[in-house]
Amino acid sequence: MSEKKLKPGTICVQGGWKPKKGESRVLPIIQSTTFKYDTIEQMGDLFDLKAAGYFYTRLQNPTNDSVAAKITELEGGAAGMLTSSGQAASFFAIFNLCSAGDHFVSASTIYGGTYNLFAVTMKKMGIDVTFVDQDADEDEIAKAIQPNTKLLFGETLANPALAVLDIEKFARIAHSNGIPLIIDNTFPTPVNCRPFEWGADIVIHSTTKYMDGHATSVGGCIVDSGNFDWDKYAEKFPGLTTPDDSYHGVVYSSTFGKGAYITKATVQLMRDLGAIQAPQNAFLTNIGLETLDLRVKKHSSNGQAVAEFLSKHDKVEWIVYPGLKDDKYYDLAQKYLPNGSSGVISFGIKGGEEKCKQFINNLEFVAVVTHVADARSSVLHPASTTHRQLNAEQLKEAGVTPELVRLSVGIEDIEDILADIEQALEKI
Repeated sequence: MSEKKLKPGTICVQGGWKPKKGESRVLPIIQSTTFKYDTIEQMGDLFDLKAAGYFYTRLQNPTNDSVAAKITELEGGAAGMLTSSGQAASFFAIFNLCSAGDHFVSASTIYGGTYNLFAVTMKKMGIDVTFVDQDADEDEIAKAIQPNTKLLFGETLANPALAVLDIEKFARIAHSNGIPLIIDNTFPTPVNCRPFEWGADIVIHSTTKYMDGHATSVGGCIVDSGNFDWDKYAEKFPGLTTPDDSYHGVVYSSTFGKGAYITKATVQLMRDLGAIQAPQNAFLTNIGLETLDLRVKKHSSNGQAVAEFLSKHDKVEWIVYPGLKDDKYYDLAQKYLPNGSSGVISFGIKGGEEKCKQFINNLEFVAVVTHVADARSSVLHPASTTHRQLNAEQLKEAGVTPELVRLSVGIEDIEDILADIEQALEKI
């Protein structure tokens, strides 16, 4: 059977690491900073990008590359790399294309940490962003694109607003303006959505979430589809299409083809910024990936059951979950997320923020943690935690209200999950 025809569940188990005769069946942890060569000429060829190989783990590591290869295969991409966190993946993905004086456009309904990265930190570096309403029509969104705009960004399923991005619409806007579309696909994972099939060019993940799945390892990943033609828009992307003086004039787009974007991110950004994922964390992430297909299906089925329960409860003011038929994003979810809308639910408690906090404090085994998307059910009040750095207007743009509860439904028995939620609601 051709590897390209393998189903996601098989790739989760078999992808990435291909042991040869006598090698470890389980992906090994290459816990080494350095790698040996026989001659200085061999090492020199590596530094000049004339040969492939490993010389220092700050740039690349075999364990990391095997895990990146598995995620790349799951997404149907051409090349991928791991980073030390999802935030690092977000930063590298943008910074690989943007320099001081450049601009990009992003959906406003995104994770609060990403919003702050774009609106505050990257602005200090001279990179500007314009946030747009992802539900606006194409012409309205396209108005935000400027001559120095380098990319369009969005989340497949926004955290925590759970807005479903119309990927095809965003891809049309991006490509008609000669720029790539970058998608954060953390919540759906490639089990529930593969954005490349809908026109996205680059996908990022916080592997800390469902991919690890057990709250053990912080990490991120960037995957390039290999489909965007950098040379066609060479004047927009000189970092990829003109000589790099730090590597004796190598031109990434012509030398590395479909691997150009990831190669540049590795040999430039990882070399200089060093946000590499520890091989131990990559190893643990790979263990999580082996059950990703099973877990995401369980998270999604449990999430659907909890959402249906909450939608009928008299103490719930409102609920957002794309799997519900009366949800604003139901039709888009049926298109892009037909296998499930993940285990994350956002809802509001009647009585506002005070009742919301009472509900959260009443929960017993559903734990209050600054995390989401692992095997254990968890809950958070985003307005006072993950999004508290945003002002009132920014919170509104991000879809975060004071009474919003973000519930991450785990893979425990659904009857126990429902019972804990019900008793907590009864006490308020």
